[in-house]
Amino acid sequence: MIIVFLRTIILYSIVVVVMRIMGKRQIGQLQPFELVVAIMISELAAVPMQDTAIPLVNGIIPIAQMTLSYISMKSIHARGIICGTPRILIGDGKIREDNLRKEMYTMNDLLEQLRTVNISNIADVEFAILETNGQLSVIQKSQKRPVTAEDLNISTKYEGLPLDLIIDGRVLNKNLDKANLDETWLRNELLSKGINNFKEVLFASLDTAGELYLQAKILS
Repeated sequence: MIIVFLRTIILYSIVVVVMRIMGKRQIGQLQPFELVVAIMISELAAVPMQDTAIPLVNGIIPIAQMTLSYISMKSIHARGIICGTPRILIGDGKIREDNLRKEMYTMNDLLEQLRTVNISNIADVEFAILETNGQLSVIQKSQKRPVTAEDLNISTKYEGLPLDLIIDGRVLNKNLDKANLDETWLRNELLSKGINNFKEVLFASLDTAGELYLQAKILS
């Protein structure tokens, strides 16, 4: 039992270190080879944990493959070989049929991906680039982009991140301190909205303009 415990600790520690080297990315952001290796690691690391007859090195060697992520980060040449390079599917407003074939991408696939970013007319697209993680980056034609305040020469106020003050009935005093406020002020704000207890609040936040957003819990 002690041997199994020690083998588990060793393999778990190695997996954690390798994952930290890989970086903080979600599953959808992994390169295809990284996802494959991650799945293999979960299987190969589990076998030596369960069967003490299998040498521990049989689980460690496959895990070391994950260091390819680190190599690809340090070397541009290695990154191109391991991860591939982005491919332009629409360039200068024209569909690149040759690149569609290279990526095994159909017109239906292209149109579907455009719809996911709220573009229904392919004529509005200047560039569409298939990234190495499989996501499609789209740049609309300048005439079709939403108008911004800068386009209209309108000055705007700074908008920072709002501070969460209450989450599921729990007051976040750290954020209250950042806003130079206290629970007395917060309680008075709740009372003005007909709420008597912090625990009755599902969520409350304060934006940089000093506006309090509040939603009470639904009482069952």
